[in-house]
Amino acid sequence: MRLSAIGDVCHAVAMVTRIQTQWPDAQITWVIGKVEHQLVKLMPNIRFIIFDKKRGKAAVKDLEQAVKGEVFDALLMMQVALRANLASRVIKAKQRIGFDWARSKELHWLFANKRISANQHAHVLDGFMDFADALGVPRVEKPAWRIPVSDEVSEWGLQQAKDLGKYVVIAPAASKAERNWLPEQYARIAEYIQNKGVNVILCGGPGSLDRETADAIKQKTDINLQDFTGKTSLHQLLMLLKHAILVVAPDTGPAHMATTVNTPVVGLYAHSNPLRTGPYNNLNNVASVYDECIKEQKGKAWQELPWGVRAKGDNLMQRISFEQVREKVHQYIA
Repeated sequence: MRLSAIGDVCHAVAMVTRIQTQWPDAQITWVIGKVEHQLVKLMPNIRFIIFDKKRGKAAVKDLEQAVKGEVFDALLMMQVALRANLASRVIKAKQRIGFDWARSKELHWLFANKRISANQHAHVLDGFMDFADALGVPRVEKPAWRIPVSDEVSEWGLQQAKDLGKYVVIAPAASKAERNWLPEQYARIAEYIQNKGVNVILCGGPGSLDRETADAIKQKTDINLQDFTGKTSLHQLLMLLKHAILVVAPDTGPAHMATTVNTPVVGLYAHSNPLRTGPYNNLNNVASVYDECIKEQKGKAWQELPWGVRAKGDNLMQRISFEQVREKVHQYIA
């Protein structure tokens, strides 16, 4: 059971792919959010049950009806939010596997009868892999992701790549404005990339923050930025990310989608620890001011604090310099 969000669902896909690889005969049911389902809906041999949280109690009733009369060997409770925990009560399972004590929040421990092993300073993806460990699934050398798209979408992506040539994706908008870099800084890095002979495109979802952020960037530069913001399905976005040579993004879903298709990511971080939530394959290639922000606010280094503590403030991302990001980007476009 993992309902949201896009980035976390990408991490969960790695765990599901591991189960399917090592236990090909396993029958998997995935309770998932409505939007997130659009990304993974073509994954084979998985029964999806969509949980539309906007429906409130009706969503729980729908879930109860969908699993009526079933008893699962194991329920992987991979979300600590109280809403998900309460909904999980309608699912009958011999094992209800939840997070360890350190990672349990919002009374999560009350709904589980088994816990994954403690794993200090684990990336979210590695934390999800702990659930496969708890099941006894053989380990893999490194994570893999299988997120199929239709032939039509695949061809669309190839055509875009042909039309765009060599390009970098900037996916500038996180779910909250405070986690976004400044529009003028995104514009500067876009200009730097284009001056190196590489095209730049903007991507994002259909939300108002994504639209406003993309528009603000375009107002800060005279270069031609092709703008796909709000114009793609999740599968089309995945293909745009797949064919890019690089993605530049804050802590947002497209950064993790890019990881699933092995496109390098330069992540921008101030509020959360990139070692916990950063782009999994590029944790050494982030532009981060998290360490200094958390030490200023808490008076201690993050290693001395509970794992996952966030820095707070509206202007922290402004502390990431253009030079920091340029240095990370340069190695991919030099």
